[in-house]
Amino acid sequence: MRKLACAFCAILVCARAIADDSAEASSDADASLETATPARDGPEQVNLRGQFTYVMQYHPAFASPYGSANSLYAGGSAKETADLTLFAGTRLWRDAELYVNPEIDQGFGLSNTLGVAGFPSGEAYKVGATTPYLRVPRLFIRQVVDLGGATESVESQANQLSGTRTHDNLVLTVGKFSVVDIFDTNAYAHDPRSDLLNWSIIDSGAFDYAADAWGYTFGAAAEWTTGNWSFRGGLFDLSSTPNGKTVERNFGEYELVGEVENRYEFDGHAGKMKLLGFVNQGRMARYDDAVRLAQETGGIPDVASVRHFSSRPGFALNLEQELAPGIGVFARASANDGSKEAYEFTEINRSVTGGLSIKGLRWGRASDTFALAVAVNGLSGPARRYFAAGGLGILIGDGRLPNVGQERIAETYYTLSAMDKVTLTADYQYVIDPAYNRDRGPVSIIGARLHAEF
Repeated sequence: MRKLACAFCAILVCARAIADDSAEASSDADASLETATPARDGPEQVNLRGQFTYVMQYHPAFASPYGSANSLYAGGSAKETADLTLFAGTRLWRDAELYVNPEIDQGFGLSNTLGVAGFPSGEAYKVGATTPYLRVPRLFIRQVVDLGGATESVESQANQLSGTRTHDNLVLTVGKFSVVDIFDTNAYAHDPRSDLLNWSIIDSGAFDYAADAWGYTFGAAAEWTTGNWSFRGGLFDLSSTPNGKTVERNFGEYELVGEVENRYEFDGHAGKMKLLGFVNQGRMARYDDAVRLAQETGGIPDVASVRHFSSRPGFALNLEQELAPGIGVFARASANDGSKEAYEFTEINRSVTGGLSIKGLRWGRASDTFALAVAVNGLSGPARRYFAAGGLGILIGDGRLPNVGQERIAETYYTLSAMDKVTLTADYQYVIDPAYNRDRGPVSIIGARLHAEF
């Protein structure tokens, strides 16, 4: 973590030096070109932003009469993750932009990101390393086509150049990015760097979205906005094998996803409702086939031995609603085809979540945030039989599952604005029946997060 922190500090120093040099150059230019015609304001041509996020989570020992390779470690444990990201963007031609996000990562999630279907940290990936490593999670082009209506300003921010666009528009995105950059977004629960952390709260738990082991893939998406409606569709590459580090070449295995969004006002306060549907097409196993083969051979069920090309559909509902200035609620409900193995995300076949987010306006801390959320996750009958027979999944598998329950999670956090663009967060999660196992837990997870933007 020390090496990554040093790299973060070095980037801050360099950025400050570049800004100072730019200011001096601008001052010199003004002095030598006093009679020049001032430049007209126009769309931003280039921007450069960055972020650093550090998360530490700890859980004390909890009740566990047995466990397996995928179980959450029953003794006291603490893990750290950190990432340093550069967001670089440039305008290619009119209303077309190119973005690249090199990133340095380090660390592991609790129990190496195993043992809870609704995993407690969205900053923890399914892979990790004790030393910092470099990757490029995003490299994409965005093209905007104006279709009419009022002209709106677009603010400069990470992966967004300032400018203008019409209210009605078509946005095309092509390249490498995350499916949930565009789909299943929510103003109150979606970003583990600034709001809630739990996987099944920041995204719809049963949305098995296409991704490599870090959560990114190649694909294309189109978003058409007209009036109070938006319609989205996308085609994305699945991993070569479920939960793999590499994605399938030439879209031999793929995901189709669509979403409809309606924006409205309730009692004068803005709200959004979204309906999402998806289908994964790839080589995947039926849980019952794996169990049947294990019974015939006298072994332990293994989904890898019975995979064949098939499809797995699902849907998600997503609601966000402002109640008063600085106060909002959210809810999600999702389900998928539980007869087949989870392909990319996690072993959740149905999920319901809800929560409340409050800005600190009422206690004189306008930039602070308090939030409370709950999630209830469930397994299908075929999945229960598979895990009861000793099967292992992407995240879960205790070796047996004699007493199946619903995985229930509560999370609360308080984010303190320490200084401009720097926040400190205290997070607490309480997990009942982790990995749907009534014989294990409950588990208390205490977390701390540092997030900085530059």
